[in-house]
Amino acid sequence: MVYLQTWHMTLASPDEYRLLSDLRHNYDPYERPVANASEPLVVSVKIYLQQILDVDEKNQVITLVAWIEYQWTDYKLKWQPSEYGGIKDIRVPGNANAIWKPDVLLYNSADENFDSTYPVNYVVSHNGHVLQVPPGILKLSCKIDITYFPFDDQMCHLKFGSWTYSGNFIDLRINGPEGMNISEQGMDISYYVENGEWNLLAVPARNETNVFDDQPYPSLYFYLVIQRRTLYYGLNLIIPSLLISLMTVLGFTLPPDAGEKITLEITILLSVCFFLSMVADMTPPTSEAVPLIGAFFSCCMLVVSASVVFTVLVLNLHNRKPETHEMSPFLRECLLIWLPWILMMRRPGTTVFNRREIKVGFSNRKIFLIRYTNFEEMLH
Repeated sequence: MVYLQTWHMTLASPDEYRLLSDLRHNYDPYERPVANASEPLVVSVKIYLQQILDVDEKNQVITLVAWIEYQWTDYKLKWQPSEYGGIKDIRVPGNANAIWKPDVLLYNSADENFDSTYPVNYVVSHNGHVLQVPPGILKLSCKIDITYFPFDDQMCHLKFGSWTYSGNFIDLRINGPEGMNISEQGMDISYYVENGEWNLLAVPARNETNVFDDQPYPSLYFYLVIQRRTLYYGLNLIIPSLLISLMTVLGFTLPPDAGEKITLEITILLSVCFFLSMVADMTPPTSEAVPLIGAFFSCCMLVVSASVVFTVLVLNLHNRKPETHEMSPFLRECLLIWLPWILMMRRPGTTVFNRREIKVGFSNRKIFLIRYTNFEEMLH
């Protein structure tokens, strides 16, 4: 039995060598493999999404692990299996310039090498069908909208297209039924690994053709609709910010002469500044959109800062005495005449006797009668 198996393998090797020699004969890897030069070559693309590695909001770059499947038909790579020992498919090295390959690239790549896929082997079938599924870590630019951070949804896309061929030479299609331009399931997520920070909501795809210099250029768009998981941010950002907001309100309830009021408000101010710096570090430095939570912390910072300023002023006025300070006429007019009238309060110095009132004023630290009712004696 071992002898028969070894004999069969030794017979298969010459057949494969002869097949490869016949296929390489008169084959030019730079020639587009079509029988009619006026017809475009159909190239189908499919993506197998493995994992979302990272979403960099500051640099607006998303990193994915994916396999990209390319399929096309090369009419020069056909043979009869019966003539070559029953061989139905062969493998051709992907890093060698052995057969023609479409120059389909990721247009919005943010990788330093631009094309970060690994050149795996081609699988060539006896009917001329060519298959290549190169894996890669894809870095693509994606505009991140952080208005509703951390309760935000993002939509990123992978744009694939030929770098040099127009639609007259290569017809790019989504791998699926013929004539399909829009697909709700544009990526295969059978082997997808969940991300701890983002939920994958949808992976639609569509085919779009743009015209440049009267030449059609087809492009394939594969979309990623993701939603941020809010548990981490809720425990570390939202709940502390709510507690700080409540403390900000409680700071206004303390009496103005309480010495701990300024200490509390300065502590709250430092806490708000800390959380505001955290939000700034998590979001991209852009002026197109400001996160609402950042605007909330900015408003809290302004309110607490104003509270500190007014508390200092109130304490300054509260600790003033007639022996040390003299009230200016303008301040006397504002505080003792106009402010009680605006607040609908009884003016200082008003005394009620048997539901009849007299009003007294102050001038040069001496009390005199302004207006009185049913009283004839002056108040000294």
